[in-house]
Amino acid sequence: MQGAPLLVYTTPMKPHQTHPSQPRSIEWITFDCYGTLIDWEGGVADALTPFLAPPVDRAALAARYIAIEAEVEHEAYRPYHEILAVTSARLMTTLGHPLPAGRERALPESLPSWRPFPEVPAVLRALHAEGRRLAILSNVDRNLLRSSIAHLGVEPHLMITAEDCRSYKPARGHWDRFRELSGAPAAITVHVAASQFHDILPATALGYRTVFVNRHGEPVASAPTRAVPDLRALPEIIRDLAGP
Repeated sequence: MQGAPLLVYTTPMKPHQTHPSQPRSIEWITFDCYGTLIDWEGGVADALTPFLAPPVDRAALAARYIAIEAEVEHEAYRPYHEILAVTSARLMTTLGHPLPAGRERALPESLPSWRPFPEVPAVLRALHAEGRRLAILSNVDRNLLRSSIAHLGVEPHLMITAEDCRSYKPARGHWDRFRELSGAPAAITVHVAASQFHDILPATALGYRTVFVNRHGEPVASAPTRAVPDLRALPEIIRDLAGP
């Protein structure tokens, strides 16, 4: 991992003091991880394509996975490694290619190998160098997220998972936990994510400024503060939103 590791806070910090007349500076940037920092759809497709007859439409495969995973998450809280296993089993069954015996956990076992999008490590290093505090709010288990952070090149100040909240975004548990631990109000925080449903809509409703990472050029229906095709412009956007 490049650079000195940052402190991971495990106890609440003092709430920040702000004044209406002060510029709306940005101290914290919160990120979704999979699909935003880590190539989640590519990881799913790489893990499941070998069990399908070619040719495989990787985008369609990932889209069907996303729909089924949302249903599984809505049923009841499960650890995310179980969400991955249950969802992939249902998906492959609906496609007529059930996972073979002994490979039922192919998807969760693949997650530690999923890689970040190419621009991500440099962007995170730039934000850290500018003094921003970074947090990841993710719908996964702690050990799975830790395996992915090893690829990012920067250690976040805070990691908040579904395992910590016992709920999955778009529920507000991640943001409640973030504010409890950081003491940071929405006014000095920007949330960055690639899912309108899981992140941009709920974060906006909670008063956060948001950056929607629209990697697939989908219609923007969530009124984010900014929308970008990837993260390359994020440091400049954060400086602009922070004001003078």
